[in-house]
Amino acid sequence: MILEMKVPSPGESITEVEIAAWLVKDGDYVEKDQPIAEVDSDKATLELPAEESGIISLKAEEGDTVKVGAVVCLIDLDGKKPAGSGNAVVGEQPSVANEKIVTSSAVEKPETPITTEKPVTSSAVEKTYASGAASPAAKKILTEKGIAPSEVTGTGKDGRITKDDAVNAVPSMGTPTGGSRSSERIKLSMLRRKVAERLVAVKNETAMLTTFNEVDMKPIFDLRNDYKDEFKEKHNVGLGFMSFFTLAVVRALKLFPDVNSMLDGDYKILHDFMDISIAVSGPKGLMVPVIRNAENLTFRGVENEVKRLALRARDGQITVDEMTGGTFTITNGGVFGSMLSTPILNPPQSGILGMHNIVERPVAVKGEVVIRPIMYVALSYDHRVIDGRESVGFLVAVKEALENPVEILMDNNPKKALEL
Repeated sequence: MILEMKVPSPGESITEVEIAAWLVKDGDYVEKDQPIAEVDSDKATLELPAEESGIISLKAEEGDTVKVGAVVCLIDLDGKKPAGSGNAVVGEQPSVANEKIVTSSAVEKPETPITTEKPVTSSAVEKTYASGAASPAAKKILTEKGIAPSEVTGTGKDGRITKDDAVNAVPSMGTPTGGSRSSERIKLSMLRRKVAERLVAVKNETAMLTTFNEVDMKPIFDLRNDYKDEFKEKHNVGLGFMSFFTLAVVRALKLFPDVNSMLDGDYKILHDFMDISIAVSGPKGLMVPVIRNAENLTFRGVENEVKRLALRARDGQITVDEMTGGTFTITNGGVFGSMLSTPILNPPQSGILGMHNIVERPVAVKGEVVIRPIMYVALSYDHRVIDGRESVGFLVAVKEALENPVEILMDNNPKKALEL
């Protein structure tokens, strides 16, 4: 019996996917639920598991774009699992004598040879000059430059190359160095192509502006030093910066609800919930999973959710549903060393907060210069929806909460807020 395996729908509104990689070979024996392929949609990369056990026959190539519901492989349910091997035996097993043996010389020789220009040696240049086409002075200069006279147009009598011609001559392809000059053409994944399309759309279709501020992180440093060990021991998760920033953003969104809205044609959609998207780095690139109803979470709740989503993104298990529907985004370029940047909007959201690295800087506090751990923060926003007053006020509210976390975020009771 032959089972046709069709491409399942990865999510609403997705009509096609791309075969990113086959994890098995044509003719392999596969077990039920064994991952057999990775497929890219315009939102995520997902694994395709085998629906039944049997011998697989591939019907699509890596890189092919296929419609949802299309047949991509067949599984012969009557195929027997080879003893001691994961590969199926299709027909008669070829003998070793009939197998094609690839030698090292065949491997080293590419199918399409890459041709490069040979560097011009001094002896070759001097031999050409023997015809008398260049003056002795020009000959010496061109020899030092490694330029053949055929590359120079002489301005002297009968086209003779003069000293000035040699001095002004420029190598056509730069100075030959003998190094590799090969290039590789790699097709972008469907996810990367969709991200590129959306980013260009954001620049072209929104009135994006960015406002900046700085945050003195010392109060948060002091809190983490006092409670991080106890917090980790009790909740089995670290007390990081993301929970402080998320709760500070939730408070600021309540004060400035326009930042939590989005534009839909001639209408502005206001949300009474805060679904915070967090940018995390995964094996396939940047992922933006969503913390749902962040307004209902405590420090422990946020840290648990950040850890869960980050692990799922790292392991390639994140789903489309977990990355859609956010109302505001937080991105942390500081983990990569970024001092300051302009984050780009995550459509259809109207605002995104960029965190950056923390550097000790001299600042004035009560008339004295002191050294404090300072982070620059940036808010990019869609000026069609959010005015300058709301954008600046929002970022100032985030700054106030981060610089006074005990009073503003913990109600003057850190132990209760951290559930210790």
